[in-house]
Amino acid sequence: MITYSEYEQTAITVALTAIQQTLVTDNVLSSVVQVENYLKLQLADELDEWFGVMFLTSQHRLIRFEKLFRGTVDASYVHIRVIARKALELNAAAVILSHNHPSGMAEPSSADKDITVKIKDALKVFDINTLDHLIITKEDVCSFATRGLM
Repeated sequence: MITYSEYEQTAITVALTAIQQTLVTDNVLSSVVQVENYLKLQLADELDEWFGVMFLTSQHRLIRFEKLFRGTVDASYVHIRVIARKALELNAAAVILSHNHPSGMAEPSSADKDITVKIKDALKVFDINTLDHLIITKEDVCSFATRGLM
């Protein structure tokens, strides 16, 4: 992980707060680039794999982003029931799934594709839409929706 000076860490915190506020108050999810940039700030520099979820209103405004599962350098174990419970607690109408690949390769694995289908099917029971699953690296982002994998 990159070590930041106190000044740089403060700047990053301010930037994350500004982006978070924009995502909460504006309907910016029509801009995939802003979502990608937000998730890059949240996940790209992590040394271990993290699986996070953006919980959204029915108008696709951000309720909350949470890093839910931490793995190793090349895998994380995802508990679908935890995602469903959190979505219901937050009264989310939709979610965007995300995780980082510390290896730097943004290509989805078969396990990535399988868990996406399982999460999407499980949340559908509760009328919660899974809009996308993004894989984040320092240099690249892979969107399942853009690739037609949703």
